[in-house]
Amino acid sequence: MDERFYYLGFSAFPGIGPRKFEGLLKYFGSAKEGWNADQSDLKKVLGENLGSKLEDFRKKFSIEEYAQKLKDKNVWFVTINDKEYPELLKQIKRPPFLLYGKGQKFHRTSLAPVIAIVGTRKITSYGRHVTEMFTKELVDAGFTIVSGMAMGVDCVSHKTAIENAGKTIAVLGSGVDLCFPSSNISIYNGILKSGDSLISEFPLGQQPSKGSFPSRNRIIAGMSQAVLVTEGAEDSGSLITADYALSFGRPVFAVPGPITSSLSKGPFKLISKGAKLVTEPKDILQALHIKETGRDKGDKRTKWETKEERMVLEVLENEDLNFDEILKKTKINASKLGSALSLMEIKGFIKTSSDGLFSLAS
Repeated sequence: MDERFYYLGFSAFPGIGPRKFEGLLKYFGSAKEGWNADQSDLKKVLGENLGSKLEDFRKKFSIEEYAQKLKDKNVWFVTINDKEYPELLKQIKRPPFLLYGKGQKFHRTSLAPVIAIVGTRKITSYGRHVTEMFTKELVDAGFTIVSGMAMGVDCVSHKTAIENAGKTIAVLGSGVDLCFPSSNISIYNGILKSGDSLISEFPLGQQPSKGSFPSRNRIIAGMSQAVLVTEGAEDSGSLITADYALSFGRPVFAVPGPITSSLSKGPFKLISKGAKLVTEPKDILQALHIKETGRDKGDKRTKWETKEERMVLEVLENEDLNFDEILKKTKINASKLGSALSLMEIKGFIKTSSDGLFSLAS
């Protein structure tokens, strides 16, 4: 049996992570030798308790049967030694020694450039607006979008990438044969139908746990060239992903939001720690030295503005208006209009006077 299948055996055993697996390889020289080692030798490396548990596990577990189960469920796997393994992920401290995948089996060269888009589960209309805008334009620029398929920002980024014929990868905190939360089944199936990928370091059937999500977040950051946080509270889990990226030396971008919103505190916190403030996708492209496409460089109000923003700019062309007047003239949904106006101020497209009138920025 090929060496990579012994990686599969260790991956299926609870209690062996990258650090312990690294120790096994160092001691035995290969996964095969480690799998077939005497119990006494295993205990030297893993300790009395874990060594005994592995011995019991080996007696009941068949690598061949497990490999067949993967095939039956259309699940593939790559080890850290396989050419398909993401190159950026290899560069982090103690990367996963094996990844499971469902959907398109990716090749590392087909993924570049890769950016993670993450944020709050309790997304606001403002957060949805900016997440959709950034995702769409980054997809148009050729980025693969990585996220964690959680509610909120994660799902919006996956969905927007799919709707705009872009590539997206969901990194799960469970086995790839499980959709968690179950309410995200449409996103889960949409990723598969669009020819994209679901990946995880966890074996088939493994339910998510409190510890599996930070582990997932390190993979999201590790396989990405940069991380973008569009909205999140001060204690948002997305900040864990951003912190991993910063520790890996990867750029972190954060979209500022209304100062009155608690879900703006996460991005502001990141900015204070060294993340780059961004207000439009071109900021990211310039920071990563990626050429803009499909846009007149001399006009900042072209492809980067949304339909709602164009409507607002048109009605403000000849006169200053308050919110209700803009609402009446554009017939934009009130919550969408509020989000659009907030973002347009941040971008520098418009400004607000002390008496509440909106006007074009000079």
